[in-house]
Amino acid sequence: MADRPILFSAPMVRALLAGRKTQTRRLCKDQPPPGVAIIRKTIRPFGGEPYHAFERRTKFGNFGGEVPVKISRGDRLWVRETWQGLSFGDCQPTKSSLCEVRYAATDPCADLDGEARGYPWRPSIFMPRWASRLTVIVTDVRVERLQDISIADALAEGWPGAVEANKMPATKWYRHLWDEINGAGAWEANPWVAAYTFTVIKQNIDQIEKVAA
Repeated sequence: MADRPILFSAPMVRALLAGRKTQTRRLCKDQPPPGVAIIRKTIRPFGGEPYHAFERRTKFGNFGGEVPVKISRGDRLWVRETWQGLSFGDCQPTKSSLCEVRYAATDPCADLDGEARGYPWRPSIFMPRWASRLTVIVTDVRVERLQDISIADALAEGWPGAVEANKMPATKWYRHLWDEINGAGAWEANPWVAAYTFTVIKQNIDQIEKVAA
């Protein structure tokens, strides 16, 4: 079991808080060559990192390989999101861990410009562990093609419901979401992705055991 950070956008943070999101898909760093079929659904350790094995079937025989996946079942992921730390009293931006933390996903002043709000946002990549308010525990990991996502999986990705007047289906919504995050044409490329299923704990990762004790 390992503790790792994971980035989520504001809409996905709200989906986590609302209990709609229990899955996330991330692009595999090393894409297998064409004609590959995954032959193992469970992750095994290999050289210190978890991997999925795959097999490429051709008329000349079968050729094996590996798809690296850094996150394993049982890992705890502390969520990074757009944020700001404010000193007590004067609400000035501070990097101290003893401060009030504001989150862009739920701050009622989030839509105001920085001047009207009184403080700028810090990008999620710079959120320290102590400022995280959400922890997810990975319960399942699999590698698959992006377009293999099922309706149930698209719902678990945080589908907000009838997002358009024509009640956009969950899979169509996820296709738009993927292209929005990864760029136009990213869905059509149909890459290999790691699909993570998890449970959500609405606590800082270092506070979970303290509260349980």
